Amino acid sequence: MISIVENVFGERSSKNRFTACLGAAFAIIVAVSPSMAAAADELEYPKSPDRIFDETEEARDARLAWWTRSRFGMFIHFGLYAMPARHEWVRSYELIPNEVYDSKYLPRFNPDLFDARDWARRAKAAGMKYAVLTSKHHEGFCMWDTATTDYKITKTPFGRDLVREFLDAFRAEGLKVGLYFSIIDWHHPDFTIDRTHPLRPAEGFTDESYARLNKGRDMERYRKYMFAQAEELLTKYGKLDILWFDYTCKHKYGKTWKDWNAVELIKMVRRLQPHVIIDNRLGLENSIDGGDFVTPEQFKVPSWPKKLGKRFPWETCQTFSGSWGYNRDETSWKSPAQLIELLIHSVSFGGNLIMNVGPTARGEFDWRACERLDAFGKWMHHNSRAIYGCTQAPAEFKTPAGTLLTYNPELNRLYVHLVTYPMGALPFDFSDRVAYAQFLHDGSELMIEPPRKIHQQSGEMQMPATLKLPVLKPAVEIPVVEMYLK
Repeated sequence: MISIVENVFGERSSKNRFTACLGAAFAIIVAVSPSMAAAADELEYPKSPDRIFDETEEARDARLAWWTRSRFGMFIHFGLYAMPARHEWVRSYELIPNEVYDSKYLPRFNPDLFDARDWARRAKAAGMKYAVLTSKHHEGFCMWDTATTDYKITKTPFGRDLVREFLDAFRAEGLKVGLYFSIIDWHHPDFTIDRTHPLRPAEGFTDESYARLNKGRDMERYRKYMFAQAEELLTKYGKLDILWFDYTCKHKYGKTWKDWNAVELIKMVRRLQPHVIIDNRLGLENSIDGGDFVTPEQFKVPSWPKKLGKRFPWETCQTFSGSWGYNRDETSWKSPAQLIELLIHSVSFGGNLIMNVGPTARGEFDWRACERLDAFGKWMHHNSRAIYGCTQAPAEFKTPAGTLLTYNPELNRLYVHLVTYPMGALPFDFSDRVAYAQFLHDGSELMIEPPRKIHQQSGEMQMPATLKLPVLKPAVEIPVVEMYLK
């Protein structure tokens, strides 16, 4: 079953945000409706400007340098949706109207165990260098004390500005900070009802039903509200290192970058905080500077992602399980080995990993998330040198079977991540480039046996160079070999 909506690269994909968020039921509606598919294909998406700013590629890379070196961050999705605890898109998935959702959750939202310092310390202990919190997700609920609406956290029993506490605590731990801001808002009365909105027709849109449902709604009024909220976050909460917008659903009965007035929005952001790093989800796909990095979501990239034909900074956003918000009954949690491999894989293609945690409605990290954060921390304690400041290895180094490679160009060191631990020896074909090799976790030397001929009953065989390894795998989730290059 293939969804017709597009992923963040503008490609058709069954592994995209829309299918993941709306679930199988709505995906079926989309997939089996030929008329809807044809209508989506007919939509002409307006082309954004080729360039918005006069910043050079070198200047952009210098602005992103801290982020590129960091490689590893924490995403935190927190909002009213932690109370139903069955997906952050529960409002859309179950077609819940405002009055039902709000009357049930708003007067009872009280994350009384929330401790921003504990969150920050856990992120730092896991080896993460930056963190991004949802200031507002698609449900429209604001996690800060905004002057634009009463639909906010300070109007709940909790009564505190959680965004401010998050920023203060994470900065105090020396971490860079960012805010996620949803440009979608299912609560605002002027946000037009589109194909992801909770008030959409269960049977799907027609042109007539779309016009009828949106009569009286005014996206210009919504834009003024959205701009005012973004300006608050950019002017009243100190320096933000990252601003993560989300997202533009670019099909018929969806939205385009013009719905957000995205060019003026990104100009406002740059004017108020010129240093800030911005993601690519405003829909400015034809603008080389319409975002600083691309954002493949919930899958491993097969190669370094590109934008407009050129390799581009990138960050994959991933969850421990499947949902971004707290999901009590989810059983698809990734193992520590899978998660660590995901981090290594991202760096091996020159990218970052931002790993999500969905706190419970009491304001704590779920015990399963804590276990995995601890596993990251244990591995990073010994192996962070193979992550921070590293990137894709030069093409001359062919990746040995069962491994991943990362490379630190400043140190001129190659890191061989033994994802599948070999039995006693690892064949590789670049021994002439290696001056010295050691296990990274304990600094113990590893000997290299040069290429040689061996004699077998079947005849003479040419053997490649091999890295000699202990037969017993070290007590490390994924052992790493550090190679000093000539």
